[in-house]
Amino acid sequence: MDCVRMPTIENEPKLDFKDVLLRPKRSTLKSRADVDLVREFVFRNSKKEYVGIPIVASNMDTVGTFEVAEALSKKRLFTTIHKHYSVDQWMEFVSRISSNQDILSQIGISSGISDYDFTKLKKICGLISELQYICLDVANGYSEAFVDFIRRVREEFPRHTIFAGNVVTGEMTEALILAGADVVKNVATFL
Repeated sequence: MDCVRMPTIENEPKLDFKDVLLRPKRSTLKSRADVDLVREFVFRNSKKEYVGIPIVASNMDTVGTFEVAEALSKKRLFTTIHKHYSVDQWMEFVSRISSNQDILSQIGISSGISDYDFTKLKKICGLISELQYICLDVANGYSEAFVDFIRRVREEFPRHTIFAGNVVTGEMTEALILAGADVVKNVATFL
């Protein structure tokens, strides 16, 4: 007879933004206009370098759109495009922005973890070689199937930068990185 494990109950307090104050620090800047938000990152697994402002528009279907990507890329902000666009819609977008291919350096293609999603991801990345960022997105990033899928995508796309999530703990963040993710989406739920 198999034993059923009881879930662990954590009693330590958890904090969210309403509980935390970001303490200001002295600065030599004379104005907010002097602030430079552009940062440079070299990602652990892909070894790719990214230069831009590390603010990412979500891959939700109402946010991660081609139109949002075009607008945000002008400010060097990143957009993860939602997974519901078809291959044809991707090709139309690339055709429309043909005079400004730099936009593609500020966007990532999103995918779920089904075989259909993987096939579509391979097709789009094969047709649009400038796409170098992949966002693997599931509601619950704690499944072994998700970790295995990250490994599969890393094997197929060794030089692409992979975003993966959603998780909330350090342990799972580490697991996703070790599986091949470069960026882990950590989310908090606000009640």
